[in-house]
Amino acid sequence: MGGSGPTRRPVSTYRFQVSADLDLHEVARRLEYVHGLGVDWVYLSPLLAAEPGSSHGYDVVAHDHLDESRGGAEGLAAVSAEARRRGLGVLVDIVPNHVGVATPSEDPWWWEVLRDGRDAEHAGAFDIDWDTADQRLRIPVVGDDDLLPDGQVDHLRLVEGGRGLELHYWDQAFPVADGTASGVDDDPQAVHARQHYELVDWHRADDALNYRRFFAVNTLAAVRVEEPEVFDETHVEIRRWFTEGLVDGLRVDHPDGLRDPKGYLDDLAELTGSAYTLVEKILEPGEALPTSWATDGTTGYDALAWVDRVLTDPAGQAPLDALEARLRGLPAGEVVDYPAMVHDLKREVADGILHSEVRRIVRDLRRDVPERVPSSTADAVAELMACFPVYRSYLPEGYEHVDEAFAAARERRPDLAATLDTIEPWLRDPSLDACRRFQQTSGMVMAKGVEDCAFYRYSRLTSLNEVGGDPHEFSLGVDGLHEHLAARQRDWPHAMTTLSTHDTKRGEDVRARITVLAEVPQRWEETLDRLLALAPLPDPGFGSLLWQAVLGAWGSDPDDVLRERLHGYAMKAMREAGDRTTWTEPDETYEAAVHAAVDAAFDDQEVRSALEGLLAEVVDAGWSNALAAKALAITMPGVPDVYQGSELWEQSLVDPDNRRPVDLDLRARLLAEIDAGQRPPAPSGVDDPGTAKLHVTATALRLRRDRAELFTGYTPVAASGEAADHVVAFDRGGAVSVATRLPLGLAARGGWGGTRLALPPGTWRDALTGEVTDGDLATLLATYPVALLVQED
Repeated sequence: MGGSGPTRRPVSTYRFQVSADLDLHEVARRLEYVHGLGVDWVYLSPLLAAEPGSSHGYDVVAHDHLDESRGGAEGLAAVSAEARRRGLGVLVDIVPNHVGVATPSEDPWWWEVLRDGRDAEHAGAFDIDWDTADQRLRIPVVGDDDLLPDGQVDHLRLVEGGRGLELHYWDQAFPVADGTASGVDDDPQAVHARQHYELVDWHRADDALNYRRFFAVNTLAAVRVEEPEVFDETHVEIRRWFTEGLVDGLRVDHPDGLRDPKGYLDDLAELTGSAYTLVEKILEPGEALPTSWATDGTTGYDALAWVDRVLTDPAGQAPLDALEARLRGLPAGEVVDYPAMVHDLKREVADGILHSEVRRIVRDLRRDVPERVPSSTADAVAELMACFPVYRSYLPEGYEHVDEAFAAARERRPDLAATLDTIEPWLRDPSLDACRRFQQTSGMVMAKGVEDCAFYRYSRLTSLNEVGGDPHEFSLGVDGLHEHLAARQRDWPHAMTTLSTHDTKRGEDVRARITVLAEVPQRWEETLDRLLALAPLPDPGFGSLLWQAVLGAWGSDPDDVLRERLHGYAMKAMREAGDRTTWTEPDETYEAAVHAAVDAAFDDQEVRSALEGLLAEVVDAGWSNALAAKALAITMPGVPDVYQGSELWEQSLVDPDNRRPVDLDLRARLLAEIDAGQRPPAPSGVDDPGTAKLHVTATALRLRRDRAELFTGYTPVAASGEAADHVVAFDRGGAVSVATRLPLGLAARGGWGGTRLALPPGTWRDALTGEVTDGDLATLLATYPVALLVQED
């Protein structure tokens, strides 16, 4: 395992989305509930000063103080003090890669760089290519209607502000450098021409920017924490947390954006005294986290993918492939080529919204390479990005990924062979800027092409379209899961395990319900055809994705609230898909048809009847999957995280839906009722309140925390009998976790019959029901589809 780490690591965590509505003082008050749930550490979203009104905190604007709207320094002190009183640790999410620049006056460094240009004290903190664009920083904010024929910008005015003279474009304020307003008769156009920045057409962000961003977000500018002085200044407040003993561990956001993730983690370990540290690193199937990193592991998307797939019926793959092909208009017998889709969408990104980064790499190559860089270099670099098999390499680690990308690019584009031959040595040399920047950019292309586009176009089974997973990988057998978990116990026992985050496309229980469709693909196809006939959509493939989301979220809120949530999801999903409508060029006719389908789910009785008819057949199996996923995630090797509120049903959709406030008072009341002896029944029906999930969650978390000696190993537990393939079980060293898989298929078989677990010798009692078991699954799982067995002797 990478990193030596501290002596204290969490057993489990509970993630809070800290905001003005749920600030740190409120979090401190909620720690009684968190502790009662069985959680070991509290896990907080970013806390540093952020853009005004930010709901998430990932747009940090200052590194020397906490966000006052989130509770400030007093709030963190209150959380830390209460956590210490209850024996809890504190884990905080940090954002080292970028800062928010949407409001320049809020970020003192950015304001200073805009005012003073390349000579600004903090100019070196930002990744800016000053040697292009006439030494001016391009700011892509100008709307289409404000570009004048002579290239000037309309709606500029000079205003005397609190920071001196300012140049305003509509309601956006920018600094005016000293001496640049004299002699021009207060002409804002003339003043603008003298600044170290240039306000440009927003369309030019795609190919003409000269500062690195967070993905394609113009209002998030990358910072160069690889420079020692920048690291020190951006970690002033974080250092204080550890100096004063306020915080115990960190979650590092988006390490792939850093120039040198390993070097950054080494610096962070030195600053924190090797505190517990996780990285938000997405691993492609078969990819391993570098063991040289000073980290305890990833935030758990790999584990999420394994859990979802072990609950997916492999028999559903062929019929769902055929359905997806039919919806996409392919001939009978063909299937959608998902890898080809990924390549093409990544190529679109490299040629489109991230072409500025590609052009920057080409400029770096021209500076580094002694011979002339071919004119086709941008084409070759973009093709390499599209062919790159993982998010990024970390040279000198990961040369095999570079080899694979060059081989694939040569095969796809033999016309680029000579150019690829020329640039390959330079893109394999980690001492060169072009090579380092290529590594930073490939992950951006992957994320924008796959997570933010392909995931919204490929609708075969959308429970698999999740961050950290490959939708092309349909299912995972029980033996495959055991192999993954045994390796996890051996190599990364303190990595996080998660099912829902602020970045998941669908909450864990939405996915659990959609997963059931793999067991009844023909029934799903019949229902989908009916829905598409009743509420026609121009793109039936997108219709499949939409109706799966409706099915997964149905019943999670009153109709008026759910209707609004589904409209929000539909808008984001179709614009992210980007093939029929986009954020920048919306197709009003297409979007109206999609929104009409959402409304039909609530207003058209035939549509509602078709939807609820299928729902009645899959809802209980979905709850079974949900309990199975939660039980597996909490008891498997690693540190389980409970995303706020997901101890009850988590039927959120993509952000901002998954950042909605949750009713913590309800959860506290239900937990108190369970503790008073009101053991909940198995979940049933669309209106089930989720108390069985709360019971499973609390029982498992408390056992892990209070009986840690029962969770020190990993051994598969075999089953025998006619339904043996419907159970997954493992022994963690005295605690055996048991979960049902493929529940509809199990019911079709007539139940467990004589299927039994081969339990180790001794007396085993289910912590969920209190009953002793001899391994007979029909008896053991008569109440819940999961069990947590503890050896009594």
